[in-house]
Amino acid sequence: MNENLFASFIAPTILGLPAAVLIILFPPLLIPTSKYLINNRLITTQQWLIKLTSKQMMAMHNTKGRTWSLMLVSLIIFIATTNLLGLLPHSFTPTTQLSMNLAMAIPLWAGAVIMGFRSKIKNALAHFLPQGTPTPLIPMLVIIETISLLLQPMALAVRLTANITAGHLLMHLIGSATLAMSTINLPSTLIIFTILILLTILEIAVALIQAYVFTLLVSLYLHDNT
Repeated sequence: MNENLFASFIAPTILGLPAAVLIILFPPLLIPTSKYLINNRLITTQQWLIKLTSKQMMAMHNTKGRTWSLMLVSLIIFIATTNLLGLLPHSFTPTTQLSMNLAMAIPLWAGAVIMGFRSKIKNALAHFLPQGTPTPLIPMLVIIETISLLLQPMALAVRLTANITAGHLLMHLIGSATLAMSTINLPSTLIIFTILILLTILEIAVALIQAYVFTLLVSLYLHDNT
């Protein structure tokens, strides 16, 4: 039972070689592009959503922060498509792997922090010591703020991993219960199946929301350092 429950979180292999790289490269292939002057409705809707998202995230940034707009939009599209593809049966979701999420969070966080230390060194150092701090508490607060800063990428990665993993496990458990009850009690099976459908709709929303939250937090870190 435990092996089947966590089997979907094991990185797949092809002929003994890891297939995670191919899976990670697959979502961008699903983004439609147009070579024509007049776009169809799908392309138009896609461009409208991208413009709306980028406008909302970049509204608080200055000119230097807006240079990250392409990276942040690409990030939210990648995470959203990866999360949605992971809801398909017998599929693998790379964002359930903590290593994958850390590989996204650490470079983005480090880039924002390094930019802050390069361009606004005084403001960056001021975050480590709030104004009006009593002198005896200064060493302790500096240590606490340093630990808090270093934990930011870990919090980003763990939040995304935990939310996606929890949803997948819950869907697996309810799906198994539906299959088990189908031969015992039909009314109960219909009720559980209805719950499964509602949970699937909720997981679609969670997949999109978590992509937005991850990118928004990176954007906030960038805003604090530019």
